Amino acid sequence: MTRLPSRRLLALAMASALSAPAWSQTTEPGTIPGFNAPAPQSPERASTPLSTDSFVASDIRIDGLQRISVGTVLTYLPIERGDTVTHTNTSEALRALYKTGFFQDVRLDRQGDILVVTVAERPAINKLTVTGNKDIKSEQLLQGLKDIGLSEGETFDRLSLDRVTQELTRQYNNRGKYNVDIKPTVSQLDRNRVDVTIAIKEGKAAKIRHVNLIGAEKFDNEDIMAGWESREHNWLSWYRRDDQYSKEKLSGDMEKLNSWYLDRGYVDFNMDSTQVAISGDKQDMFITAGISEGEQYKISDVKVSGDTVLPLENVEKLVIVKPDQIFSRRLLEISSDSITATLSNIGYAFAQVNPIPTIDREKRTVGINFQVVPGPRVNVRRIIFKGNTRTSDEVLRREMRQFESAWYSQAAIDRSKIRLQRLGYFETVDVETPAVPGSSDQVDVVYNVKETTSGSFVFGLGYSQLSGLTTSVQLSQNNFLGGGNRVSVEAQRSDYLQRYSFSFLNPFFTDEGMSLGYNLWWREFDYSDFNTASYSTTNAAAQAVLGLPISETDSVSLLFGIDSNQIQPYPSTPQSIIDYLNAVGSYTFHAWRTELGWARDTRNDYFMPTAGTYQRVSAELALPGSTVEYYKLNYEFSKYWPLSPWFVLNTRAEIGYGDSYGDDVSRNICYTAPTLVDDDNDPKTPGVIVQPDPSMPCLVDSPDYDKTVTASGLPFFENFYAGGTRSVRGFRDNTLGPRSDDFDFNYRGQPLGGSLKTTGSLEMYFPRLFDSNAARISTFVDFGNVFDGIDNFETSELRASAGVALLWRAPVGPISISYALPLRKEDGDEIERLQFTFGGAF
Repeated sequence: MTRLPSRRLLALAMASALSAPAWSQTTEPGTIPGFNAPAPQSPERASTPLSTDSFVASDIRIDGLQRISVGTVLTYLPIERGDTVTHTNTSEALRALYKTGFFQDVRLDRQGDILVVTVAERPAINKLTVTGNKDIKSEQLLQGLKDIGLSEGETFDRLSLDRVTQELTRQYNNRGKYNVDIKPTVSQLDRNRVDVTIAIKEGKAAKIRHVNLIGAEKFDNEDIMAGWESREHNWLSWYRRDDQYSKEKLSGDMEKLNSWYLDRGYVDFNMDSTQVAISGDKQDMFITAGISEGEQYKISDVKVSGDTVLPLENVEKLVIVKPDQIFSRRLLEISSDSITATLSNIGYAFAQVNPIPTIDREKRTVGINFQVVPGPRVNVRRIIFKGNTRTSDEVLRREMRQFESAWYSQAAIDRSKIRLQRLGYFETVDVETPAVPGSSDQVDVVYNVKETTSGSFVFGLGYSQLSGLTTSVQLSQNNFLGGGNRVSVEAQRSDYLQRYSFSFLNPFFTDEGMSLGYNLWWREFDYSDFNTASYSTTNAAAQAVLGLPISETDSVSLLFGIDSNQIQPYPSTPQSIIDYLNAVGSYTFHAWRTELGWARDTRNDYFMPTAGTYQRVSAELALPGSTVEYYKLNYEFSKYWPLSPWFVLNTRAEIGYGDSYGDDVSRNICYTAPTLVDDDNDPKTPGVIVQPDPSMPCLVDSPDYDKTVTASGLPFFENFYAGGTRSVRGFRDNTLGPRSDDFDFNYRGQPLGGSLKTTGSLEMYFPRLFDSNAARISTFVDFGNVFDGIDNFETSELRASAGVALLWRAPVGPISISYALPLRKEDGDEIERLQFTFGGAF
């Protein structure tokens, strides 16, 4: 895609086009004609044209002013009261007043000994509008116009407008849009005002139909142009737009052509000519480049000279260029950059490394001398943050790895930028290091941030016969009141769910970066509406969470809490769950819970990373003394591979496993015949009598049947689930894996989850499909399933799907939409091709 010029470059280009003075007139003393004649003087103020005779101005009168004050005119007028008015200074006065650009007509007259200056002001721009522009953004264009004085409230100069039109046409031509049509319109208003409208019809960029490299014999043209931004039409042109001609892109590609040969040892490579032809309809472009390849050279010797600051042998280790290698400018640049980066990390911010070649054309060899010029050692005077209107400076400052009054370190500055990006508070983070005026060894570090939504607000209200009135309010803020704390409050109520929760996390509870958080919740939930087995729960929990960073990328966390979970089965509840509850002998489970985790995060962005890795290992344990004793292990992995500016590959995997570690519990159960309905006409569960000793026979007279039940393995309410937007898209949420055998209630039985979860994904992101960091498209392949224990794992049971997804950080909140087609499925799998998640943001 064509890179748009910066606002300053655009303003500079326009300013150069307007560098000639708008008016520069000289005249003999007397009347100077203008575009509009000034209003006639009243008899009592009538004046006569100046004569060639000099006189002393007893007073100066300014006529014809509407918006400009008399004092402003007198400031620019080189004649003052009491000065002698001569032929020379009247000419200077006229030039000075015209030079201000305020007036379209100026006349000097005399009324007795009074110098009369009559002016006709230029109209003021009431409104400036630009329409039809897409390639150059309106904000960028208007700011460029403002920088040269063409903006609302400024005086209007038609000559400036004409030259701006010419400059804009040139800018669009450089982008390959030769059919651009720019029409400025000026509308006269009352009180000497005008409205200016610049209507732009950009048209389509000319397409590159053919690229011809004359003289390229040693390499295939396709290999040479692999990384070009200007190429003939291909199957990816709809995305990369590399078949659209642009002068800037072509200049960059010619530099890539030069680098291609220099990186492969062709020191004598030369660009002989470059020609660009355009078709008669200005739609097709034909590019021809003539080149001379020359011969291939090798490296003869390598040395390092100059003030290396560090021991010479340490610097030489940074040089990857070796004798007898094929000459490569890229390797020279990498070696130079490596030395420069090393010196910049110890304070030498302006260090330079100049590779000086010595060419022997007879032997076709090149000797390289890396000359090191460290420059002064620099320290950082101040660290400044701009653009953080909500977030306090303290939140940003604690992420800094570069400190004030410390030696300059490029690595620390870059690392600080990454840490700011990973907070999730900012859409963009840019850094500048301007030198301190008057000092050669001090710089300031300026971080310019653009804040984005860092929280979510979800409100729902609905009604249905199934669930009745449903209300929900969820408020979460990752940057609460700009202090960096995370707060979440949720209240939700319907016929099948009641939930109230609160969580708080202070990521910098101590100055060393230890975090402290709290979680509280109470919930009643009917799982039969959650695509899982049919039962309901009432649970409450209180937890405390500690986090401690152990390196720049690694951290450990510790959770400790207590919770209670009461299970209420239904007549449709699977028998395996009923048996588990009866074996435990209680429908209420209490747990002392702890979780230990380790995470490594090297991603370069919080919301839409393009590089880096995320890993997390956690171990959860229901401590001895809990109703049931079990553990859960989980491992998450995600890596982003930046294949090119147009493609980013993400590989993800998650493995979870859980089991009990205490003794299995067995009981002898006597089942009696159920009463079909109770007084409220609701089904009742079978009568159950539990024998304390499983070895004892059933003591109930005429039981329908009796059996021994055992509670073992991971509790059913802690099972893993798969399927849906967060695991295997294209399958309904939580429906993959083992199911119950109760075919009377569901054809395939109810989803039970499993103690082993294996899921993964390959996802290709297209970060340049939109001119925004807030949205991106991807294609993906998901796979995975859950199993009832490791022994039951079978690769043939893994499900897979493929599809496309949109991730959008919309003004109302983050939205994820996917459409997937199952690649591997079984009869009875619940398919859901279109899926989405939504959270409103503020």
